[in-house]
Amino acid sequence: MNDSTLVKKCIDGDQRAQRALFEKFAPKMLGVCLRYAKEKTQAEDVLQDGFVKVFTKLEGYKGGSLEGWIRRIMVNTSLDQIRKNLKFQDNIEIERIDYKMIDNGFILEDLMAEDLMLLINSMPDGYRVVFNMFAIEGYSHKEIAEELGVSENTSKSQYSRARAFLKTKLEEINFER
Repeated sequence: MNDSTLVKKCIDGDQRAQRALFEKFAPKMLGVCLRYAKEKTQAEDVLQDGFVKVFTKLEGYKGGSLEGWIRRIMVNTSLDQIRKNLKFQDNIEIERIDYKMIDNGFILEDLMAEDLMLLINSMPDGYRVVFNMFAIEGYSHKEIAEELGVSENTSKSQYSRARAFLKTKLEEINFER
């Protein structure tokens, strides 16, 4: 069944279509939620809240990529959860970012996706959220600033610090090998 038919049936209250939509997108969307949550149980809660929003807002879906539309809801639900539970205490206004990312030439082919997720999840919350939004979800710093209620410079600073954090951790891993 294609996405437009699935959406129409879901709007009509077809429970099998609703289950099919959930089963089709839940695994990918759990991955999105895991990038923002500290623990799997928290990500699962966000996923559930996100799908409640998906089903209540489905009539407002205007076409295009259904997966992208659902992903946006999941990201926003994740951010709502973070706002509810945490404050960005590490945020510091910085007019100029002095972190320099120097390529050391080492190859990270052996680094598994799970390892990278662990590294990302070990970041301070402010770094992790901005890194996910910018590097993975493709938000601009302006969009991140608006979404999080911070300045663009704070978004850029947090992203730069996240990259420096990852660089340090990756160098430690390379050193240990």
